[in-house]
Amino acid sequence: MSRALLIVDVQNDFTEGGALAVTGGDAVASGVSDFLAAHAGDYAVIIASRDWHDADGDNGGHFAAKPDFVDSWPVHCVADTDGAAYDPLLVTDAITHHVRKGQGVPAYSMFEGRADDGTTVAGILTAHGVTDADIVGIATDHCVRASALDAIAHGVHVRVFTDLVAGVGEQSSEAALAELAHAGAELAASAA
Repeated sequence: MSRALLIVDVQNDFTEGGALAVTGGDAVASGVSDFLAAHAGDYAVIIASRDWHDADGDNGGHFAAKPDFVDSWPVHCVADTDGAAYDPLLVTDAITHHVRKGQGVPAYSMFEGRADDGTTVAGILTAHGVTDADIVGIATDHCVRASALDAIAHGVHVRVFTDLVAGVGEQSSEAALAELAHAGAELAASAA
């Protein structure tokens, strides 16, 4: 039995001042860094995902000039731009695997991404015998939700640290957390 920490999309475009800024994003970045400073050794693997969209095209309809903020969005997290970089308040030294998702297509779950060597999150978890995963990041009501549901579907016991996530909307975030709890996730504080 081993445990993983999954850090979802703590990127400049999703934190204060970014193209799709989420209120509390910087606080999540610094909170995750504090948590890692105290607890990185508790994890067999620490996987961080980033949206990594193509500069050309609409990424399968993900980008739109008039986004609906449900299925289409303003341009964000374009590969190799500052917006796609990790928030500078996130200390990345302890991260063991970096995953990029949304390369030319819409992608919300980190399970849709790949590491530079082509491995998937599911493959990494299986290779390390991960049975439990703690999930933190942005945004509660979109990519955190999708990643947690996929982790549960992979057979992993999921714990979402509610003090280390930030969402787009208060009601949609509460609904996402309720959905995750109903699906079997544990909602807890990180005790950072």
